Amino acid sequence: MFKNAVALVTGGGSGLGRAVVERFARAGSKVVIGDLKQSPGEELAKELGNNVTFVPMDVTSENDVNEALHVAKSKFGGLHVAVNCAGIAVAVKTYNFNKKTAHSLESFAKVINVNTNGTFNVTRLAAGLIGENDPDKDGQRGVIINTASVAAFDGQIGQAAYAASKAAVVGMTLPIARDLSVQGIRVVTIAPGLFDTPMLQALPDKIRSFLAKTVPFPQRLGDPDEFAQLVESIVDNPMLNGEVIRLDGALRMMP
Repeated sequence: MFKNAVALVTGGGSGLGRAVVERFARAGSKVVIGDLKQSPGEELAKELGNNVTFVPMDVTSENDVNEALHVAKSKFGGLHVAVNCAGIAVAVKTYNFNKKTAHSLESFAKVINVNTNGTFNVTRLAAGLIGENDPDKDGQRGVIINTASVAAFDGQIGQAAYAASKAAVVGMTLPIARDLSVQGIRVVTIAPGLFDTPMLQALPDKIRSFLAKTVPFPQRLGDPDEFAQLVESIVDNPMLNGEVIRLDGALRMMP
């Protein structure tokens, strides 16, 4: 399916999402990049050619997601795969006793809104379009792949909001897979560890080197294309469904 798919990739302008877009494009598939207007998504689409198009999209907006789905159908004929990579993070302790200030409820809610609500928003709407496909011999019509994090299981100090948002993505995986099974739509979540994305590239080399050494093996940061490689494997393996897959080099984050 991967080589003939029409895919929507949220957060596709950079990081893990960009690697997924590039891998789909190399396989000759058609891709809609859904990302914020100020993202590099439009430039990436131009770089990759006519089989890739960019749609400005806030994953928490029903109108924006429906517009991206409309483009997928009108330009490429439908949708087979949705990959949710859009996400944000904050690093704030629940209570700072030195400053006598609590974690902002607004910032906590924002992370939940983008990472959890945004993922569900794209999933629920994309399922409708994917469900219109003709089934294959197994009755399969398509795949939805969501992105959690190892923080869902090993959340560190300051990661209450991020860990909660990603744990929710983990928690919704099986029930959504069960919901959509009647229409032949699979749902799988990837929980990546430390990957060499723009977020980590902004850190000093000393910190990046330290983080790499915390990964048991291979003792380095993950390459975003390795995330995209797993996306390809999930799309092509019809028995992968309702599962959360850690992609972390055996990393277990410490406090």
